Amino acid sequence: MSLNKRIGLGFFLLLMVGLYIADRFYFAKKPIIYANFGISIPAGYTTHGIDVSRYQKDIDWDLVSKMTDQGQHLSFAIVKGTEGTNLVDNCFSCNWKALQTKPLIRGAYLYFHANKSGKSQAEYFISKVKLEEGDLPPIVDIEERFGMPDVKLRNALQECLNTLEKKYKHKPLIYSNVDFYEKRLGTQFDEYPYWAAHYEQVSEPRIQRNWLMWQHNCKGHVNGIAADVDFNVVNGSLFTLSDLCL
Repeated sequence: MSLNKRIGLGFFLLLMVGLYIADRFYFAKKPIIYANFGISIPAGYTTHGIDVSRYQKDIDWDLVSKMTDQGQHLSFAIVKGTEGTNLVDNCFSCNWKALQTKPLIRGAYLYFHANKSGKSQAEYFISKVKLEEGDLPPIVDIEERFGMPDVKLRNALQECLNTLEKKYKHKPLIYSNVDFYEKRLGTQFDEYPYWAAHYEQVSEPRIQRNWLMWQHNCKGHVNGIAADVDFNVVNGSLFTLSDLCL
């Protein structure tokens, strides 16, 4: 090969590498602004959803399910079910019943107390939240240590997950912000589907392990809901999410 051809090939390869880096680390980071949703949404994702609790109060789920913005719509909704061993979210019953008739994949989570029995928390969730075919597996929201050392926190969480998996024959999902997950949970739970909370404007959550969903914003607006709402994307298509359902 002549010197000129080698130089030309080298320039072409360098250009390709530059374009890849630009696409991976620059262009992919540019979010899309959705005025009606009131937030920027990370580019490159096609499946969007919200999660709610009593803080959103009364919700008109018909309006929620029909809302669109620049062709984007909501595909799933996750609601708070229980907390600890003796608390059911005030709005759970209304939300859960209303979602049954809407074209949204629904899911429910328990807010985990690390200072209480993991098995008891799972059993309480099972007794109060009636998951059906087509629903997401149970979700465990773990955000606080409640004064417990990491080893006891992990043991209680594992007990909770084991109890839920035995009941539903599906691995539960784990929700946690990326810093808490990496610092407190380590790699012990990397086999479970992960719902990452991370609010920086990046193209994906800053975490080493695989993730299923990403809660990227907590200030979204949706028709039918008066308060701000958490927004989420799926790492894949709607089929990625539906394949996990009971």
